[in-house]
Amino acid sequence: MQNTPIARNFEDFINFSLSKIKLNSYFLNCSGFQNPELMKKLLTQLNHSYHLFYLLMVFVAGIGLIFFVFPGESRFKYEFQKGSPWRHETLIAPFNFAILKTDAEIKLENDSLLTTYLPYFTLDTLVETTKIKEFSASLSKLTDTHPELKTIKSISTFPEILQNMYDSGILSQSISSYPELNGKSEIRQIRGNKAIKIPLEKLHSIKTAYLELNDTIRKLTGKYYPDLIQKLNLSDYITENLSFDEKLNQNERKQLLDELSSTKGMIQAGERIIFQGDLVGAEKYIILESLKKTYETKRGDNIEYFLVLAGRIVIISALIALMFLYLIFYRRELFDHKRKLTFIILMIVIMVFMAAIATKIETISIYIVPMAILPILVRIFFDSRTAIFSLMITTLLIGYFAPNSYEFIILQMIAGIIAVFSLNKLHKRSHIVLSGFWVFLAYSIVYVALALVQEGSLKTINWTTLKWFGFSSFFIFITYPLIYIFEKIFGFVSDVTLIELSNTNQPLLRKLAEEAPGTFQHSLQVANLAEAVIQRIGGNPYLVYAGALYHDIGKTYKSDYFIENQVAGMNPHDSLDYLKSAVIIIDHVTYGVQLARKYKLPEVLISFITTHHGTTQSNYFYKKYQIENPGMEVDTTLFSYPGPLPHSKEMAVLMLVDGVEATAHSLKEKSAATFSEMIENLVEQKIKSNQLIDADLTLRDITILKSTLLDKLVSIYHVRIEYPK
Repeated sequence: MQNTPIARNFEDFINFSLSKIKLNSYFLNCSGFQNPELMKKLLTQLNHSYHLFYLLMVFVAGIGLIFFVFPGESRFKYEFQKGSPWRHETLIAPFNFAILKTDAEIKLENDSLLTTYLPYFTLDTLVETTKIKEFSASLSKLTDTHPELKTIKSISTFPEILQNMYDSGILSQSISSYPELNGKSEIRQIRGNKAIKIPLEKLHSIKTAYLELNDTIRKLTGKYYPDLIQKLNLSDYITENLSFDEKLNQNERKQLLDELSSTKGMIQAGERIIFQGDLVGAEKYIILESLKKTYETKRGDNIEYFLVLAGRIVIISALIALMFLYLIFYRRELFDHKRKLTFIILMIVIMVFMAAIATKIETISIYIVPMAILPILVRIFFDSRTAIFSLMITTLLIGYFAPNSYEFIILQMIAGIIAVFSLNKLHKRSHIVLSGFWVFLAYSIVYVALALVQEGSLKTINWTTLKWFGFSSFFIFITYPLIYIFEKIFGFVSDVTLIELSNTNQPLLRKLAEEAPGTFQHSLQVANLAEAVIQRIGGNPYLVYAGALYHDIGKTYKSDYFIENQVAGMNPHDSLDYLKSAVIIIDHVTYGVQLARKYKLPEVLISFITTHHGTTQSNYFYKKYQIENPGMEVDTTLFSYPGPLPHSKEMAVLMLVDGVEATAHSLKEKSAATFSEMIENLVEQKIKSNQLIDADLTLRDITILKSTLLDKLVSIYHVRIEYPK
């Protein structure tokens, strides 16, 4: 279990427990169940019951988690758009409600209020008192030591001049460096418990206060100025005593804004709001939006509230059930695969959860949620149809509580589908970048189109919404690390990983090239042929290419026992009996699986190792053994590969291509005719031995496979085509 993904631990535990039940027959015997067939039937039923229990658990858990994040308000039953006709019956106000102001009106009033708002600055009177005393003491000491300065009559007014500056207020920097003072002509100065208005022209900075005091002293002292200023350092007595009080201003602004009314009138109960067929203009749209918001925040009595909860459960259950039904009827392999089903439901829950959080945060838009990640990940791991269907279910769930539900659903569906189409392949980082660009472009174009329908003017479009589309599209870039994370958790394999594993410098492929060079070349040839076939019949070329490279890695064990690695004239099978030789040949599958698990190859590639021979026989040694032991009944299982049979198109193609490529080397005459006959016989043999019954290959696919392999073999062996006479 150390090499298994995290999500498999619970499943492995259950399977381990079931195996213990099989081994422990004591309880069954004591209960009277001594019939082996009955025990087998019981264990099968237990395994089936466990699968049904797991499906039920995922279904209930998905519904419960989504229900937990759904908003609890009642849902407004009418849908409407600005600029479109009212398509419902004539609407009468069911109760009194206030007409809400639009966001633009509230913003305009807020901006207007903040324009007239005067910021508060706190005056530090202690600084003023201290500096004036120091300045007066310095002047007094100076006149005592220099009697000639006493002749300056105005020297006694110097402290008063500095006092006036401090009274008005001295800032640490110039007025222009305070953004709070832009466009202001006054401030409110807080001095003690009083707040007085002070014109900006009376304020000083430390620099302007120094210059003004210095110029005033120069004018008043005349010829004594040089001696005085040399002995008196004015900068020691000038410092800031006025500071911007951030907390006080924030509280004052908040209080003012809170006092603004968010409504502009009332609609009385019974008043007609709009006739059926009337155009929903700007004024009617505001009234309808006000009714909608009031209705959704208005709760009835307990009975009504519980009915609302019941309705929500039914809606969520119906949509999750639709997802299950789609998987049952169209992607049964995903429905039967516990980890894949869990991943799809988990992705839906995560997106609904993120959207619910976004709607509760007023400072962000719901469009910041990267909804396109969901279809991208589902497309990468599964297929486009499942990606689009899961996107539809998720969008409908979120649309229940998203603002402007119709707009939200249209935008997310179009952007998500564009994301799926733009990311048809993911094996370069540039594909993610291009996908993000196309998603943003889709968002923007559709949003502007909807806005034009509603507003009828480019000027009234809320262009700031585009930034949320930009954020959402940018978050698509985290898809790359998410692919790696989900691969490790759920055991998935993406095309990116398959491309990495197909690098011939991978340790296991280097081991194959060094220890079994003939097998390595055979694997490369099979990979190229299988990829060419899958490209034409449809399928995953990256998967079949990687599977072909690793399908024979078991031949690194006793590599010289396989003909492609043998030196001419040396065959170690000559010293063995045919049964031992068959066991060595067959064991390359078992050893290949062990080696793959040791190097932690994905399970999907290990399946190529186990299925590339299916349950066929090692015919050469089987026939030789029969000849050597005539008349003896031979146990065919000793000469048969353990299987299982190929259960996908890619695995079936690998089985056929592997046989064709190996047989092509053994043909003495290499011509188009012999190749064609060999391909026909080998494919027919696989069909008759029921090796392809679990794979989804059609007759058309097999026909294309034959013609593709013939063309490639003719090209590889440089066979000249014999033209008709």
